[in-house]
Formats: sequence, structure tokens, C-alpha cells
Amino acid sequence: MKITTKTEALNIVETSYLASLSSLLWVALYYLPIGGALLRLILPLPMILLHLRRGTKIALEGLLIQFLLLFIIMGPIRGTLFLFPYGILAFWLGRCWLKEKSWTISLTIGVIIGTLAFFIRVIALSTLVGDNLWVLITRASYGLIEKFIELFNLPFSPSIFDIQLGAIFLIIFQEIVYVLTIHVIAYSLFPRFKLTIPDPPRFLNSLID
Repeated sequence: MKITTKTEALNIVETSYLASLSSLLWVALYYLPIGGALLRLILPLPMILLHLRRGTKIALEGLLIQFLLLFIIMGPIRGTLFLFPYGILAFWLGRCWLKEKSWTISLTIGVIIGTLAFFIRVIALSTLVGDNLWVLITRASYGLIEKFIELFNLPFSPSIFDIQLGAIFLIIFQEIVYVLTIHVIAYSLFPRFKLTIPDPPRFLNSLID
């Protein structure tokens, strides 16, 4: 392929570097024993940055390059899991902010993507390790409900349905915090790259400040 313009060269270079950076972050998140929370927060940012700088077509190319890299390096299961939710979420947020959609839309759909992706990851990892990881999640939910009951001395004994429902609420709450934090980081960081995203809703202004 012959490169004829500066824009084409920048598209290739930025796509390669940002896809490689995002892949490296995923490998580090998967294998390093420390820094997982920080790596999870910054993992979607390179692909979002590529989307805002180069558009949707280039962002899709970057996502494909990252998928191929991780598929080769880590195998079909571990390499594909970066899509759920990080790759898909990064593409969605980049698309929303490129089109200047409100935080309500990007946040709501982002939480849905993250929640569905969580269940996909549980199924895939349960298959990989040969154990039902959902049992661990329901145990954590039961422990939290028990502590809540003891704290407020409630005459209540949780059923299996209550425990399962509590686990789902915990997952949704976790995704709300995660996606909202990515919004806050991007809103604070991207202006340094001469990129902007829509302003947050008024009720979040104090949190952002």
C-alpha cells in the first residue's frame, strides 16, 4: 500500500501505537498481580482517544488490530475477553463523544454494556477454569446482605432469589461507578490533547469539580 498523504501516515501510525498500547495494558492487567484497578480505568482510553482523533473507521481498524494481536499472543479466549467490556465500551464511548451525545446516553448504554459483558466474562472464565464462578459472586452477595441485616438488626432471612438479586445489583452498581469514573477521567484528561467531550449533567458538576 502506497502512502500518499500525511493524514494516511498518521492514521497508520496512531492506529498501530494506540492499539499496541491498549493490548499491552490488557496483558498487564491479566498477568500482573498489582495495579489492576488503575489498569482497568485507563485500558479503554487509548481506543477512545483514537476514535476522537481519527474517526469511527480508524477506530474499528484499531479494534481489529488489537483483537488480532491479543488473539495471537494470549489465545482465543483470553485474547477475545478484552472485548467484554473494554473494547466494546471504548468504541461506544468514543462514538458517543465524537457525536457529542450527552452523558445520560453514553453512561446508560455503557453500564448496560458493562453488565452484559460481566456475565459473558463469568461464563467464559468458568469454562476456562472448570468451575462455576457465579457461586463465588453469590457468596459475596450473601455475606454483604448478612452484614447489612446484622448492622440494622432486621428480622429478615434472605432467600436464594434475594441473594441472586443482590449479586446483580452489586454488579450494576460496580459498572455505574466504573463507567462514570472513565467519563470523569476523560473529561479531565482529553482537553490536554485538544479534544473535548460533552459537559456533564448539572447534578454531577460538584462531583466532577
